[in-house]
This record gives sequence, structure tokens and C-alpha cells, in this order.
Amino acid sequence: MPSIVFRRSRRDALLTLSAAALTLASPALAEGVVSERADRVIRIGNLMPYSGPASAYSIVGRIEQAYFKMINDQGGINGRRVEFISYDDAYNPAKAVEQVRKLVERDQVLLVFSAMGTPTNAAIQKYLNLKQVPQLFAASGATRFGDPQAFPWTMGWQPPYQSEGRVYAKFILATRPQGRIAVLYQNDDLGRDLLKGLKDGLGDKAAMIALEESYEVAEPSADNHIARLKASGADVFVSITTPKFAAQSIKAAAALDWHPLYVQALVAASIAAVLRPAGLDASQGLVSAAYNKDASDPQWRDDAGMQRFHAFLDGYAPDVDRGDNSVAYGYGAAQCLVEVLRRAGDDLSRANIMKQAASLQGYAPDTLLPGITVNTAADDFHPIEQLRMMRFSGDHWELFGPVIDGKLRD
Repeated sequence: MPSIVFRRSRRDALLTLSAAALTLASPALAEGVVSERADRVIRIGNLMPYSGPASAYSIVGRIEQAYFKMINDQGGINGRRVEFISYDDAYNPAKAVEQVRKLVERDQVLLVFSAMGTPTNAAIQKYLNLKQVPQLFAASGATRFGDPQAFPWTMGWQPPYQSEGRVYAKFILATRPQGRIAVLYQNDDLGRDLLKGLKDGLGDKAAMIALEESYEVAEPSADNHIARLKASGADVFVSITTPKFAAQSIKAAAALDWHPLYVQALVAASIAAVLRPAGLDASQGLVSAAYNKDASDPQWRDDAGMQRFHAFLDGYAPDVDRGDNSVAYGYGAAQCLVEVLRRAGDDLSRANIMKQAASLQGYAPDTLLPGITVNTAADDFHPIEQLRMMRFSGDHWELFGPVIDGKLRD
């Protein structure tokens, strides 16, 4: 019976989805190669914030776990079973370093996949590159995770934050050319990258930014920040926040009767994890950008890819909230990794895995919006660089405008 192993550090225990996992052969990873005879298992490592300030993202790990179970139930990848080993890093960089060493040195994973968050991925990046272990489809849009010259073993997944910031700048210039902008940003590569993209996109209009406020993820509340940003007189607010602080900011703005053009960064545009907790009434009119289909939107009812997505959820994760865009994120990232591993065939060397990951052209996971595809090359480690604008209305996001190409290189 196929199996997946799912580990979480807060209990430091092994949870198995079938008894067969108890009889696994010893790892046979030599120089990143899985021995076909000795070990018919592909061990994939993962880090998720199952606890801590970014725990809303943990659904990504749960969906990926479920996806690999489905793959195993279908016979695995080229006849090999997937063992998915996921640890809690609590969104803490020091904890992430500790846990990734455990994955590489004790569990002997072939690669680290979809580790969540900018600060945690940054903390483990040098170590994984030194060990020549693929840090594949890091769950962050920071540009440092798409730099093959400096970090040839690291590749991101979602659109770069700088691209997203440039898209927002274009939108603001088109709709509020005389506006005053207030910005709240997380004080890490996420916040700084997206803010840089916003400023680059504004160009000689960057003086439109009246006030910038940064926050630390350990802060208890965003309320004081929002009060100061409102006092700046801004009529445009760009919220570069993760779910906890995004929901707090939406609530605080509503409580202060502040109604600017409200731009919410995509990392916290989830209806389930952010907008509902903040209040749907307070969320009306927010704008953001998207590259995934909204699983709760009926317009995708007859879409073949989303029919496969919903069939997967029916069978393997029936209780998840399909309005949480992190669900579609986890599915799409896992589907793309499976494609890479299938293309690798019997050559599961780490070098070949990176070669295959850097050779995706026009690949479209089920969840991507029409016109948006995964494209990589040896000198392009940003798989997705296209977005569409969307506006929250009623109880769902409404797409508007064309697909926008946000490539960071010529």
C-alpha cells in the first residue's frame, strides 16, 4: 500500500498514513541519487509554520501531503513512492535552520520542496546551496530565490514580489495619478522586495508615497501603524502584509472610517484566511493581483483543470475551505514538482532535478489562470511572472484587465 510520512516537530513524532511506512528500507541517497534497486522511495523534505504568526499558511503543507498521497495511490512517480516529510518551523528562521539540517542529514531527503516564507527560506538558502540540495519551488516571491548565478540550487514558485509591486504601481498611476500613498510592509525580503517593485514602477512619481511603515512579525497588532498611515492624509493604501496583519489592517482601517484605494498584497488575499476574519463588509473594494483561479468562483465550474482539482479535494481533503487561495497554491506547486520528477525519469540525481526544473516551458498546472504558464530556463528561475488584477466584491474576487507580464529580465 503506498504511503506518505508526515512529520511535525512540535510533537517530534512520525505520523504514517499506512503501516507499510514502518518497513521502509534504509535511505540510499548517494550524491543525491536514489538507487532504483535499493530504494523505491523519493523522499521530499518540507518546512511549514504549523505554529506561530504565519500558521494560516500551514494549509499549503497539508494540501501537498494529500496530493502526494493521491500520487502514491495512483502508482507513484515512475514506479516510485513519495515520502513527504514536513516539519514545523514556526516561521522562525533559527528553527528553520535546525529543521532543514534534520531533513538533509538525518532524513536524507532528495530535495527540500515548498518551504514556506521569505525569512525562513532565506535562512536555509546558503546551507542548501552549500550541500547542493535542491531548494525547489520555495514558497516566496523574493527575488533572491530566482538568482541562478548566486544560488544555483534554489528556485521559487510564485510571481516575484517586485513584479507584483510594479503591477500595483501601474494600476495606481492609471486610477489615482494624483494620489498620496501610504505603505505598510513586513520588515523582511517580502516587504522590501514588493516595496522596491512599487517604487520602481512609480518611477519619477515615487514621491507619491507619503509614508512608509514597517512592522515585525512578532508584533501583536497593526492598529497603531494604521492610525499613523491614515493621519498621513493618504488616499491610497498598499498593504504588504501576511494574513494575521492583513486581517488586522482591514479591521483597523474600517474602525477608523478610513476608506482609501486599498491594495492588498497577494500573499494575504485569501478570502478564508484574511477577508472573512476581517469582515467581508470591511473588505469590499479591495484590489489585489492573481495568477491562480479562485476555487470558490463558479465561473470555473466547467474548467477541466478545476474539475480535477475539486475531484482531488473530494477524495483527499474534503474538509478544507476551498475559498482559501493557499489550497490552490499547494495543489499547483505539488503538481509542478510531480511533473519535474516525472521528466527526470530514472535519473534522480539532484543535478538532473534542477535541470528539469529549469526546462519548463508553457507548462500549465490545473490551477493557473488562462494565459498564465510556468516558464523556466537555465538563466530564469522565476517560474511564474504573469498576473491579473482583481477586486473584491460581495463574497468573491472579480478579475479585471488583461494578463500582465511582469518579467524582471529582458
